[in-house]
Amino acid sequence: TRVKDRFDLHPERLIADTAYGSGPMLGWLVEREIAPHIPVIDKAGRSDGTWSRAEFEWDAENDQYICPEGHELKQFRRNYSDPNRGPTGKGTARYRALKEVCQTCPSKPTCCPNAEARKITREEHEDARQVARDIAKTHQYDISMKLRKKVEMLFAHLKRILGLNRLRLRGPCGANDEFLLAATAQNLRKLAKIFPAPQQPRKA
Repeated sequence: TRVKDRFDLHPERLIADTAYGSGPMLGWLVEREIAPHIPVIDKAGRSDGTWSRAEFEWDAENDQYICPEGHELKQFRRNYSDPNRGPTGKGTARYRALKEVCQTCPSKPTCCPNAEARKITREEHEDARQVARDIAKTHQYDISMKLRKKVEMLFAHLKRILGLNRLRLRGPCGANDEFLLAATAQNLRKLAKIFPAPQQPRKA
């Protein structure tokens, strides 16, 4: 926001690691038309072999999920006269299938073997999370991840190898001097790898 106000710059994409892949963060970016090149924090996967949420198709027009067998999972199945009991559009919504449908479904052992009916939760910013998932399938995303690792490796080298886990000089000028010297050392190290020292010919 400060960069937008001061320099009139608006980024097209933002690259970050998984720590920034939460729903609210992705929703904030998508709302401002910034493409999130960020891995999504997703704990919906299952390790027991049963269907995960990804197996269910989202029907945004009817506000429901469709299971692989074609059955509907709805959040509300009737209209409430009290608006406080109806959909709020905030927080986590839970979608349920009908008990009688799940009990007679042939795929129940691979869907919800330990429950009477299948339930699926949907977060408030699930649309933005899906945008990030779709971006993660593109070639541009692969390039972004390589660029991110390049930057992160430089900071990791500063901290772990060059001992810049804390500053020793006070004030902005002192910090600038320390980072300048550290960056110079990094560049010299790169140059040494690119241009190795000439080998002296062996004497016969």
